[in-house]
Amino acid sequence: MSGPRVRPTPIPGLLVVELPLPGDARGWFKENWQREKLVEAGLPDFGPVQNNISSNQATGVTRGLHAEPWDKYVSVASGRVFGAWVDLREGPTFGTAHWLEITPEVAVFVPRGVANGFQTLEAPAAYTYLVNEHWSPEAEYTFVHLADETAAIPWPIPLAQAELSAKDRAHPRLDEVTPVPPRRTLVLGGNGQLGRALAARWEDRADVDVMSRDQVDLADPASLAALDLSGYGTIVNAAAYTAVDAAETPEGRRAAWAVNVTGVAHLVEQARAHRATLVQVSSDYVFDGLAAVHDEDEPVSPLGVYGQTKAAGDQLVATLPDHYIVRTSWVLGAGSNFVDTMAGLAARGVDPSVVADQIGRLTAADDLAAAIEHLLTARPAAGIYNVTGDGEPLSWAQIAAEVFALTGHDPARVRPVSTAEYMAGREHVAPRPRHSTLDLTRIRATGFAPRDHRETLRERLES
Repeated sequence: MSGPRVRPTPIPGLLVVELPLPGDARGWFKENWQREKLVEAGLPDFGPVQNNISSNQATGVTRGLHAEPWDKYVSVASGRVFGAWVDLREGPTFGTAHWLEITPEVAVFVPRGVANGFQTLEAPAAYTYLVNEHWSPEAEYTFVHLADETAAIPWPIPLAQAELSAKDRAHPRLDEVTPVPPRRTLVLGGNGQLGRALAARWEDRADVDVMSRDQVDLADPASLAALDLSGYGTIVNAAAYTAVDAAETPEGRRAAWAVNVTGVAHLVEQARAHRATLVQVSSDYVFDGLAAVHDEDEPVSPLGVYGQTKAAGDQLVATLPDHYIVRTSWVLGAGSNFVDTMAGLAARGVDPSVVADQIGRLTAADDLAAAIEHLLTARPAAGIYNVTGDGEPLSWAQIAAEVFALTGHDPARVRPVSTAEYMAGREHVAPRPRHSTLDLTRIRATGFAPRDHRETLRERLES
């Protein structure tokens, strides 16, 4: 028996499924919903939670056109219906219509915001539909009239002769319909370097909410319990406990696990429940730094508490079907950072000792934000993507020397030292990966071109 086939329609995301219908003199059998086979054929893994059946006892019964706030998978178990759909989502395809006859060997996937209707052609007809939200009387629907002139649906049985409900007869025409907006995007960690860069990049978008720790504290169970993510289709977690040395103290260890693991676990649970894409920002600290370059498939091997908590959070995020783990290093953005510190020391005549045996690349927060936007737009396969600046890896001491040179000071004033020498005598020092260089092959393959990190450095000092 051949498997199901999925084909697109003029309405984006509206998919027609051709189902095998083997049978004999006794009748037929079909796998109406077989998750593994349908997902492999191209249907979204939309996670149905409720199955409804509409029994239609007379030819001409017509229902719709309703755009519910969830996805649905429609088919018939008996009889025949004429199905019709109108895109009511905000965007260039608003008002696009499509129709076809649905028999037992045909099913249709209807995405959220696309109005759905049908007319019974052969009765009795058992019209069945799976949805990925539990029905609620508080759910907000969007409607369009069955006889809308713009959609111009060619109902086989004229609507004047069909059986319609009073509610369906009262639906508005298309020009009176408010388009269904896209699900919103939430950015957590809005006061951090990446959070600020994302806020600036998306400042003109009305569908983005940026929240700081004052609004959502991933370490606070009460704050997490109050967080309602039902209206969000995308969550970007730019919040994290990043005090790598403090994480080695008893208090810091608890705080790091609370934010980077327990808080992330809550986000994963919510993203799964609401079928949202979760973007998790990860770190080079999940590696021990023994390899000169780290790719996305290298097993994690964190040295300290911070890296351990980030690795654990990543593992939780990876259980979601729709996720991006964006692994980065040495982020340079708004607020206090290494480059500004070195420029200040140079200007004040201070000759710093800087670590020379930790190697990596700088990452502009703006570039990291651009890469996240790219992933959410291009939609490559879910998984881990390394994102840093490109170009020749440098040590912190080499970067400091370049800062001195670019600001008109003698780079020889920077004294290179080993990590052991630099950390000598300090308490609660986190171990650092010696090599933080991340392989960029995978992100380049999606069409994103990271900039040379030396260009990032020059831009920072010129701004």
